[in-house]
Amino acid sequence: MNRINVQLDATRPTGYRIYIGSDILDRVGLILHKGDWINRYILISDSKVYRLHGSRVLTTLRKMNLPVEGLEFPEGEKSKTMKTLLSLVEQLTDLGADRHTALIALGGGVTGDLTGFLASIYMRGLPYFQIPTTLMAQVDSSIGGKTGIDLPQGKNLLGTFYQPQAVFIDLDFLKTLEEKEVLNGLAEVIKYGIIEEPQILTVLEQEGEAVKNRDPKVLEKLIGRCCRIKKRIVEMDEKESGLRRILNFGHTLGHALEAESGYTLSHGQAVGIGMVFASTLSHKLGHLSAKEQGRIEALIRSYGLPWRIPKGLKTEALLSRLTKDKKKEGAKLPFVLIKKIGLPFVSADIPEGTLRETIEDLKT
Repeated sequence: MNRINVQLDATRPTGYRIYIGSDILDRVGLILHKGDWINRYILISDSKVYRLHGSRVLTTLRKMNLPVEGLEFPEGEKSKTMKTLLSLVEQLTDLGADRHTALIALGGGVTGDLTGFLASIYMRGLPYFQIPTTLMAQVDSSIGGKTGIDLPQGKNLLGTFYQPQAVFIDLDFLKTLEEKEVLNGLAEVIKYGIIEEPQILTVLEQEGEAVKNRDPKVLEKLIGRCCRIKKRIVEMDEKESGLRRILNFGHTLGHALEAESGYTLSHGQAVGIGMVFASTLSHKLGHLSAKEQGRIEALIRSYGLPWRIPKGLKTEALLSRLTKDKKKEGAKLPFVLIKKIGLPFVSADIPEGTLRETIEDLKT
């Protein structure tokens, strides 16, 4: 089992550890058992993941004499709302949860974001742990302490920065993952290669069949690389005041696409399109070569991710969504662009006409 330490601030006890391996649930129980200041655990999962894995995880943890109960909520991004949050708050209250209770997020990004936000505000803060079950959550969303829920106006408009106590990445969960969810996670893996480590793109290009067949050795290598990149960036910029913004490559338009599609576009699909958009915009503004822009687009297409904006999504509606983005600075919206693969930068000086033109150019 590989271990990665995340140390946020030497003056505060806010560091935690990421554990990566296959079939590590027994060791998760042993590690949790050491937290003898916690009186009980409450596992939170969506209905689909709970059906697939909830009973096994609860049984394994109970074998370690851990007092643990389970709660579930309806699956899907549409459950990442204030209504679901308040429902979970009521259930925690009914169970008598207190400050010696820890939450366990078992699931993908929605579950992690929702559980983390709940932990950050219930009784002014409960400890929580992440057990991500999707590739996307394993390489990205479970690390770094971003929590939140969606509003009708956009994604993650309510949220906090609240770090987990630990992250347990068990590759065995990927065996039951639907193909579309694997692709969602690969969009984030591609992002890390574009913004930080071009060798990741080389692995994806050269070992495409192994990746698509979920070869555990290749996946563990990719997941470990992505986790190390994320941890380095988070350590330097925990609350996204500077460097951490590069992790939003492809996400600014991606979030607008998700919301405007009514979440019929998944996060990974939307980010795939968003990365093609950001690289096209980078090329159009004279920063990125046509060769590297073409490489990014070709890789995204080779993994079956969408790379064009659906015609049914109106340009003006997408631009309106962008004006409500939480990263907006006054009247300006920073975009993460790239000068070359591995060299991102942030620009807030993109003419609206160029944004509109590039959106139209990418319509199918």
